[in-house]
Amino acid sequence: MIKLSPSILSADFGNMARDVNAMHKAGADYAHVDVMDGVFVPNMSMGFPMVKALDQETEIVLDVHLMITEPLRYVERFCDAGADILTIHVEADTEEHTKEALRRIRAKGVKAAISVKPKTPAEAVLPYMDLVDLILVMTVEPGFGGQSFMEDMMPKLRQIRAYIDEMNPSCELEVDGGVNLKTAEICKQNGANVLVAGSAYFGAADREAFAASIKAE
Repeated sequence: MIKLSPSILSADFGNMARDVNAMHKAGADYAHVDVMDGVFVPNMSMGFPMVKALDQETEIVLDVHLMITEPLRYVERFCDAGADILTIHVEADTEEHTKEALRRIRAKGVKAAISVKPKTPAEAVLPYMDLVDLILVMTVEPGFGGQSFMEDMMPKLRQIRAYIDEMNPSCELEVDGGVNLKTAEICKQNGANVLVAGSAYFGAADREAFAASIKAE
């Protein structure tokens, strides 16, 4: 099943609950919430208050993506704020701390996920395969919206799909970065089943039609 997770970085911050509820009605499965600390990536955005507010005002699954250093410090607070899926980066801390963070997320009843940046090899996900419900492959350098899709990440996507099929078949495979109607097809052909789209979704003349096209098998 193909799922759409629009990135709320491209939504109207003055009417966030309205936009996210409309997104849900248009056919989106998740709301992708990017949290950036200005250290792990060169930008800052959102935090606990936004996640908590969305949890209170919307019913959509909150797909929270932590682009922060040492996420072990904060994962439980994001779970308590209302994250339904919580993604941390393998590059953000040691393997030991990353595993502990994933365990804490799962102990809270939240789906645990890891992400890899473009320069990180597929093999980096292997230590975590039995601890994750989703793996996110970045197809842009994280930190800013509106970047061009990196098609050279497709071999890595295929490799991670092979790992999932062999070791954790229920795990979802998500792609974030430069996803539009054209690049979504490329991602699906290479094994992705969750597509994050920001500017392409919010810039679509007909968002419901956009969602239907993205989710077409």
